Formats: sequence, C-alpha cells, structure tokens
Amino acid sequence: MATTIFEHQAQANDGRAVSLETYHGKALLIVNTASNCGFTPQYKGLEALHRKYADQGLVVLGFPCDQFAHQEPGSDSEIALFCSRNFGVSFPLMSKIEVNGPNAHPLFADLRKRAPGIIGDQIKWNFTKFLVTRDGLTVKRFAPTVEPETMEADILKALGA
Repeated sequence: MATTIFEHQAQANDGRAVSLETYHGKALLIVNTASNCGFTPQYKGLEALHRKYADQGLVVLGFPCDQFAHQEPGSDSEIALFCSRNFGVSFPLMSKIEVNGPNAHPLFADLRKRAPGIIGDQIKWNFTKFLVTRDGLTVKRFAPTVEPETMEADILKALGA
C-alpha cells in the first residue's frame, strides 16, 4: 500500500500515462464505471458533481471495468464516446482496468484496503465510489446504490480537509 493515493500511476483513456501526483492537494472521487449497467445513469450525477465542485478542488476520475457481468465490453475510445455523447462527461476517464483479483489495478487494491466494504476488501459491483481527501490519506467508500448527488456533504468535508 502506498503512503498516499497520489503515489499511484494510471493510464488515461487516450493512452497517456497519468501520475495521480498531478492531483495532489485535490479531493478525488474515484469510481469504477460501466456503460451497460443499471447504475450507468450515475454518470450524469458524477458529471454534475465534477462541474459544481471542480473550482473548489474536486476531481472525479472514472475507471471503466468489465469485471461485473461483462457490462463494459467497449474499447477505451468507444467508452469515451459513449460517456461524452450520452452524459456530457468531461471528467477524466482512464483506460479499462480490473478492480478485483490478481490483476487488479494497484490503485484499487490500495483503495479497497483503506476502505473495506460489506464484503471485505473486494468491490461488489460497478459504480463503487471512493472519496479521497486532499492529503491522499483518508478514503471513504460508497456503495454502487449511493447516488452521487447524495454525497455532497461528504464531498464538502473532503474538500475542507
């Protein structure tokens, strides 16, 4: 486990390497996403949070994942087009990853350990959300059923940290 979340690397949806250090000092809302899930309409709420709180330091990061019922079958470019066309997504999307198992992205392995859920440190389904404070140390997990707009009080706390 890294000292802070900002020590991790990821790959952007367009193939660029991204150091999460780029976001040091910002609060992060990290979400494993999917385009063909019952929770997919949450993209709208995530985008609304991103737009409302970006100037205060919130960054929403979407990590597409196809580990749950093959609900994210598309390529990175197809996912980006779907999100933009259907939900106006402007927040950063990363390349498709795994969030559980031996090939889980190190960021998600770290997030799962910092904020276990009801089934331990595994992720139960798409649209599990992790809110990370500005210092990169404190992580709060939200279940897939939690609508983004209900998270505003917690986001304001994370932005104040």
